Amino acid sequence: MKIAISGGTGFVGKRLVEKLKRLGATVFVLTRGTEKTVDGVQYITWMNGKHTIPELEGIDAFINLAGVSLNEGRWTVARKNDIFKSRMDTTNEVLRIFDSLSARPKVYINASAIGIYPTSTTAIYTEQSVEVANDFLGRTVSDWEQKALQAEQLGIRTCLARFGVILGRDSGALPLIALPYKLFVGGTVGSGEQWLSWIHVDDVCEAILHLVNTPELYGPINFTSPNAKRMKQFGKIVGNALHRPHWLPVPSLALKLALGEKSQLVLEGQYVVPEKLLSSGFQFKFSSLEDAIIDLYKG
Repeated sequence: MKIAISGGTGFVGKRLVEKLKRLGATVFVLTRGTEKTVDGVQYITWMNGKHTIPELEGIDAFINLAGVSLNEGRWTVARKNDIFKSRMDTTNEVLRIFDSLSARPKVYINASAIGIYPTSTTAIYTEQSVEVANDFLGRTVSDWEQKALQAEQLGIRTCLARFGVILGRDSGALPLIALPYKLFVGGTVGSGEQWLSWIHVDDVCEAILHLVNTPELYGPINFTSPNAKRMKQFGKIVGNALHRPHWLPVPSLALKLALGEKSQLVLEGQYVVPEKLLSSGFQFKFSSLEDAIIDLYKG
């Protein structure tokens, strides 16, 4: 199997590349860095005006994980512009590459986010939900998905992987959530009633491979555990795993002052169900948050 990945040096991308190598796949990573081959993985420079990338002829799947991180830096006007523009620019380049190929990939998996759904403490969202959040994240994800879906016009099965809060020990949201507990000042964030739809990074990689190998899946696909947790429950589970108390509340106002608009990532949330993954037979390795946190902090 031949698979190309943009964003292959990021949090999810690195884990996915390692998994594909173990499975014996031929992996191409599109990078802005130097072209090289390392441990069998070919790194190809892109976003540099190169008209064609012949190595991508006849690949089985293209996975687009590229984009400026939501978790880094304060959401200034300039930062938000970078977040939006990076996603649109890389997706435009992916589409241009597809158009240049005579043998196009069988499937295109484009990263997306559950931030497309409006925040709510009562609603439950599946891929059938059509509501779109009228905020920066909602508008960004909606425009990004509409751009990615243009690949369908080229005859390519297109999947929109709507990532929830991805949990990894050293990257993603978990280190930020766990830090107060490590300092013995952990507690409920905001009201604590907000939902956190999470997923273990290993399940993200497995679900991506599931999309590659399941031709009937296309369109929006929620990448979340079947068991979302309210923030107050999530915090207690993290505290227990780290053997730290869950006692010092973090007021919403303090987070808004510290993080600005980005505070919505932890102060607001959605209950999102991975209906398509479940109905297509995907089995989560970590459907329990307790098991996921224990796995990430074991050893």
